[in-house]
Amino acid sequence: MNTQALIIDCDPGVDDAVALMLAFGSDALELLAVTTVAGNAPLKKTTRNALMLRQIAGREDVPVHAGADRPLRRKPAGAGEFHGEEGLGFMAPFPPAGLVADGHGVDALINRVMEREPGTVALAVLGPLTNLALALRKEAALRDRLGPVAVMGGARSEGGNITASAEFNIWADPEAADEVLRSGLPVTMFGLDATHQVRATEARIAAIASIGTPKGDTAAAMMRFSQKVEREIVGWDAPPVHDLCPVAWLARPELFDLAPCRIAVEIGSELTRGHTAVEFREAVAGSLPHRWATRADADGVFALIAEACA
Repeated sequence: MNTQALIIDCDPGVDDAVALMLAFGSDALELLAVTTVAGNAPLKKTTRNALMLRQIAGREDVPVHAGADRPLRRKPAGAGEFHGEEGLGFMAPFPPAGLVADGHGVDALINRVMEREPGTVALAVLGPLTNLALALRKEAALRDRLGPVAVMGGARSEGGNITASAEFNIWADPEAADEVLRSGLPVTMFGLDATHQVRATEARIAAIASIGTPKGDTAAAMMRFSQKVEREIVGWDAPPVHDLCPVAWLARPELFDLAPCRIAVEIGSELTRGHTAVEFREAVAGSLPHRWATRADADGVFALIAEACA
């Protein structure tokens, strides 16, 4: 089996935690590094959470680098109501045994990509796009050296989850998302249109919990917390597990359908801040440099996480 070299940029976050369990355990992925960003929780907590999750997974070989602690221009935002005060739902924080790796997350991202052959290192962005925007500012050659760039963010037909039209990751740092999408990178975006198809039903959570490993127990506990929150806030029984999607696609691309498009981000209006305008018509957009996920095989995605947690 060919493996995909991968960097994960994230803000753990309960759904980030499930995605990390997939990446830590998948034979299809060579996880080179985890970089953290402020988003669902402040940077100090998202970095600690990444270290905790790495320890649970027994993957101390994967370095964790702390990245940007605030958006490019905005005040830091949080999503504690969906992730818990510490970011990992029911899990009580503990002092991780491992340490944060030397070097800023932006520099780690650049270095890992530049030291490999062009096009061979993929990047999954599971939080605000601050680190990637800063990396592109610092090293323009990154645009031509990166492999697949898979982003969890955006909303179109499903509407937003932080405002009427905006998804949280894009809303939290819309200027960073705007810079990345205008950079020329061929971004593949997994917005709410796709991630709302990947839902943690009771049967799916129970199946992961029954594996009986630390990774499986952790993934199931994260989804249980999301289930509780979604019932209380949104009224859904089966919460979407958003951040699973980019990592699952990199491991098994056939689980998703993608459509060529051009994606633009609203940065001027506070009413529609972070709105993603997804244009599929080439005659209107001029060219279609991005891809938008339209369909997800949820059973396939959950089979993948089960395999990785075994």
